Formats: sequence, C-alpha cells, structure tokens
Amino acid sequence: MIEILVVVAIIGVFATLGLVFFGGVTAGARDAKRMNDINQIGRFLSFGCLTPAAGPGNYDLNDLIDEYIVKYPQYANNIPKNIRDPKIGTDLASNYWYIVDADNKCVLYANLEDEEAEVSLSSITAATPGGGKGVYQAASAGLNNSNKYFQVSN
Repeated sequence: MIEILVVVAIIGVFATLGLVFFGGVTAGARDAKRMNDINQIGRFLSFGCLTPAAGPGNYDLNDLIDEYIVKYPQYANNIPKNIRDPKIGTDLASNYWYIVDADNKCVLYANLEDEEAEVSLSSITAATPGGGKGVYQAASAGLNNSNKYFQVSN
C-alpha cells in the first residue's frame, strides 16, 4: 500500500511540473500569434494610415476591419477571419488596438502575456503613433495581466 502511495505522489509531482512547463509554452505560443497578427496587419501601415469615419482616436481592430470591408468590398476576401487575441479576443472585440492621430500617424498594438518579454522600445510607455516596432513596457497591466505590449507603427 505504501508503494502505491509513493507512486501516486511521484505521478502527482510530474503532472504538476508538466502543467507548469506547458502553461508557459502555451502563453508563449499565444504571444507569438499576437506578434504575427500585428506584424501582418502592420504591413499595410507602410502604405499609409486609415483614418476611420469617426476621425482620429483609439479603435478595436475589429471596428477598423468592419469599416474597411464596407469601404473596399473588393478586398473583403483577403482579410483573415481570425485576427483577434488568442486568449481574450472574441468575434465582437479583437482586443488588438489601433490608434490614429490628427497627423495621420498610426499604431497597432496588443497586450502580451509574457512578463519577461524583452523591451526593445524603452523610450515609450504607451502605444505611440510613429513610435516604431517592438515591445514596450507600460505603467500598468493590460487585459492579459502583463504590462508588456507589442506595437507596429508607421
């Protein structure tokens, strides 16, 4: 009976270690998807920023895509349907954000999960149109419980 309890305890320890290890891998994979999504959409910023009908401001990317499809229906089939945060995104809110300012500069950004992500944009602490491409650290945590964000800007 003692041998069985020891084996069950060892299996429990290995299961716990496996969950901890694979939990980090899963979060890393979701961050990789976020950065890939933002990079793919961000390529269009090299052609110029799209100012929504409501004018400069901060928008969920879904709102921008919906307006773009209405304005340019011939490109509707070229827009992927799964552009949203892999953890907290929904059909209604992608939880990827787009800011366009009055000077027609824009930025796409997403909250990462990895608190240990290396900061490459140390001069900014918020999504900044014209601020470049990379990871910055904000003052407070976002919806993914991390204060690290990835942005692409023109």
